[in-house]
Amino acid sequence: MPPGGAPPPAIEAYSWLVADMTSGQILAAKNVHWQLAPASTLKMLFADTVLPKLDKNTVHTVAPQELEGMGDGSSKVGVKENLAYSVHDLWNGVFLQSGNDAVHVLCAMNGGVETTVAQMNERAKSLQANDTHVMSPDGYDMPGQVSSAYDLALFAREGMKNADFRSYASTKDSQFPGKDNTTFGIQNTNTMLGSYPGMIGVKNGYTTNAQNTFVGAATHDGRTLLVSIMHVAGKGKTYEQTKQLLDWGFGNAAGVKPVGSLVDPVGGSSGSPSASESKKTAQAAAAPAAAADGSGGSVDWALWAGVGIPAVLLVGGATMFVIRKRGWGRTEITFEDDILP
Repeated sequence: MPPGGAPPPAIEAYSWLVADMTSGQILAAKNVHWQLAPASTLKMLFADTVLPKLDKNTVHTVAPQELEGMGDGSSKVGVKENLAYSVHDLWNGVFLQSGNDAVHVLCAMNGGVETTVAQMNERAKSLQANDTHVMSPDGYDMPGQVSSAYDLALFAREGMKNADFRSYASTKDSQFPGKDNTTFGIQNTNTMLGSYPGMIGVKNGYTTNAQNTFVGAATHDGRTLLVSIMHVAGKGKTYEQTKQLLDWGFGNAAGVKPVGSLVDPVGGSSGSPSASESKKTAQAAAAPAAAADGSGGSVDWALWAGVGIPAVLLVGGATMFVIRKRGWGRTEITFEDDILP
């Protein structure tokens, strides 16, 4: 760890990072480009892609076929066929309850699931999220669907430039339409809202394959930090480890030397309707950060099996492992000694 700051806490997650959301500087990181199942944190990319396209005041009556094709055990907010919902209602269902049913209805309004998946992959490219490959718009586990702690941070950072995205991500509870003109209460599954001082969002997720994933942002004394954390066994442990990383970041941000930077979108700002409301304070695009092992741990080789890894740098003692993707599911690994100072 550079002089002037305490080392980050030992975190059990497979990969994580702490970054300043305004400047994009990464304060500490571990294995940030490991391609892992993202679970519902992928809904941030879904929102980055679709939210600017649909007027939130539009009212849509759900057709039965729009609720088909969801995976077994999908999280749902309770959308019913033949009922009318505003786009605003549906986004509350996506952000608060991680409703795959709401995602599928919004996909239908956006031209269908296949169209939306294609748009999400293009959006990932425009954000320079090169570790991400989308197969399902809601984050449900599918072969070949991967992202990384680095890319999830890019999705969150871009999304939080949009006032509507910020509003949904920070909403603790709301009323959702039910039958016969009734409503029922829904609560945000991000329980750090209201429990961690300054927490402003953004999205959590869980599947059997992904385990617990989370991206959280908080503001203290004018500084906003972003934590992206992937593959943690235990939801409560995910939030506890996020808290530890945020506490460390706020306590040491002024004294540590950044280990890398979150890149800007290709061409700069995305131009989404609310993006202009945020200052363009990010640094010029830089190469993705080396995936530094902030906890001092060694590389878990079991994670490489069957996973296509793009060009990344992994620190392992005094040796840097350079992994280059050769198509999905095939990697080339070389060893370069004495690269680190």
